[in-house]
Formats: sequence, structure tokens, C-alpha cells
Amino acid sequence: MHHQLLKDICTQSQLSELDIELCEKYFEPILYPKNKVIEEAGKVPQYLYYIVSGFMRLFYYDDNGDEVTIHINCPHGFFTSFSNFSNQTQSNVNTECITDCELLRINKPDFDALMQQSITWKNYSVFVLADSMTYNENRAKDLATLTAEQRYLKLMESHPEIIQNVPLQYIASFLGMKPESLSRIRRKIIT
Repeated sequence: MHHQLLKDICTQSQLSELDIELCEKYFEPILYPKNKVIEEAGKVPQYLYYIVSGFMRLFYYDDNGDEVTIHINCPHGFFTSFSNFSNQTQSNVNTECITDCELLRINKPDFDALMQQSITWKNYSVFVLADSMTYNENRAKDLATLTAEQRYLKLMESHPEIIQNVPLQYIASFLGMKPESLSRIRRKIIT
């Protein structure tokens, strides 16, 4: 399961034998079933996850008790409540496997040790963080400036795998709309 993560890093950096050994030492392969909450709101996130296969989401419950999906991720990428994991503070979101997931996970002490032992891993983590910040800035801008239909069309274009594998109620919430609105948009696009 480490192969895909190593392949992704190779697109940014040259890996040494030590870098590969450290990956295999610190990243634990794990399988989770569909609909499994693996990190709960109200607790400190224990792991940073790398998605080998499957789809995950971050969500919280609003004042009405409704689920609000704030992030959906698909293979291949890192996933957790990043600021809470990094600062080891209590998170207000749940991390859930939407589908069966093959993951690699690393806890905070091992993550810190990995950053100390490998400049390649440290540089790659900076790249991942910068990429995540850019994504979140663009997402915030899209939520503020695009119509619901434009947001859906953009998601269809950029991540069709999410449209094909994630339940519509999660997609609707992620896009900032009700499921009924998303259904109307989808009907309009099809006709």
C-alpha cells in the first residue's frame, strides 16, 4: 500500500532508500469499512491519513442536528482535520470513510520524527500544506462567488469521481445547498 504514496512523492522529490524505509516504518496500512467514523468531533485527531483508495469526508452537526460536510477527499491525498492534528487540539469535526477505504496512517509523534529524520519528507509536507491552503482558498472563493449550479459543474469537471462515488446528500452539503436543490440542478443539466 505504500507504493502509491511513494509514487506521489517522486513527482516532487527524489527519494533515497532511507526515505522509503521511513515511509514503511511510520505509515501504518489500515482498512476501514464504509460509513465508519474514524476520528470523532470533540477529540484530538490521532492520525494523519493518506487515502490509497476510497472516499472520505469531514463533517459536523449544525444547531438543528443536521450534518454539514465541509470537505470530501478522494484518492490519492492526505486527510484529517489538519490544524487540529498539527496543534494537537480538540477538533469540532468528524472524519468518516464514505466508502470502504484503504489508508496509510501516521500518528503525531511519528510524523514529527519523520520530519526530523528526512528533509525530503519535510519538503513534501510543505508542498502538501501549500496545496491544501490553495485548495481551501479557492473553495471559499467559489462558495462566495459562484452559483450553486456553477459549483456543481466545477466539481463535475474537476472531480467526476466524487460525483460517481459519493452520496448526493454529502455532495449537496459540501457545495452549500440542500439535496433538493442539487436534484433540480442535476435534472436541468441532464435535459
